[in-house]
Amino acid sequence: MNNLRRLDINLLLTLDVLLSEHNVTRAAQRLNLSQPSVSVHLAKLRDIFSDPLLLPGPRGMRPTARADELREPLRQALEALERAVSPASPFNPAEARQTWNVMASDYGESTIVLPALGGLRSAAPGTRLAVFDLVPSQIARQAEQGAIDLAFHTSEDAPLGLRRRSLFTERYVLVGRAGHPLLKKRPTLAQFCELDHVIVSRDGGAFQGVTDQALSAVGMTRRVVLSVPHFLFVRSVVESTDMVAMLPSRLVRDVRELEVVEAPLDVPGYEMSMLWPERVHRDPAHQWLREFIVNAL
Repeated sequence: MNNLRRLDINLLLTLDVLLSEHNVTRAAQRLNLSQPSVSVHLAKLRDIFSDPLLLPGPRGMRPTARADELREPLRQALEALERAVSPASPFNPAEARQTWNVMASDYGESTIVLPALGGLRSAAPGTRLAVFDLVPSQIARQAEQGAIDLAFHTSEDAPLGLRRRSLFTERYVLVGRAGHPLLKKRPTLAQFCELDHVIVSRDGGAFQGVTDQALSAVGMTRRVVLSVPHFLFVRSVVESTDMVAMLPSRLVRDVRELEVVEAPLDVPGYEMSMLWPERVHRDPAHQWLREFIVNAL
């Protein structure tokens, strides 16, 4: 480590060329330096490595055993450094072997990931996608630590410190099974409150949500009989029972097994955003993925 502190990139570049040319004059020409400057560099290198490195010979200079040991590791290290500081190459999805990690709820999987998936497989067939369950309290930490590259979450509850792009605005609709006798038309507010409702509670066990807040504002309550943690299970419940639910419209559009009507009161919707950390903001592969997802919606 002490020797490493004494080295700089110019000394390493000089050593690499000297080990290739075995001649100070030719090395100076390749490096665009004066011969005395290269000789000074060689003297410093000999001191750092405690080895002559190059010795006079009948046909120029010949490397010592230590110099021969250094040649290939030094070349590899300089090539790696060159790759590290070179501008990022354009992303070619057709040849990519990327693995992307995203965090999404079952709602985000259905409304954002799924619409993009078919096109993603066609455009970038060599890539892989890992989807992790959305845990809002862990988004920022896992993004900064590299565990995830993207997260899909409501803008209102998005953690600070992450890049953000709005994807769409969502609204709630009243949903029941196809042929539900009480959903042949939009129910009155009183009828709405008398229905058996199922609610999504990601934290588990809650029997109130934004709909109940809207009802409370007009002095009314509804009958919530089931609380579950996932949106897709709610769909299964309302398809097979007479329970109803207030669900995001994108989740239930074009589902033949469901009856979808407007609710008899205004319930605030929300904005969905795509979130990502600064570490991948300028990466060509991640830029391509983010743009692809936006265009797939």
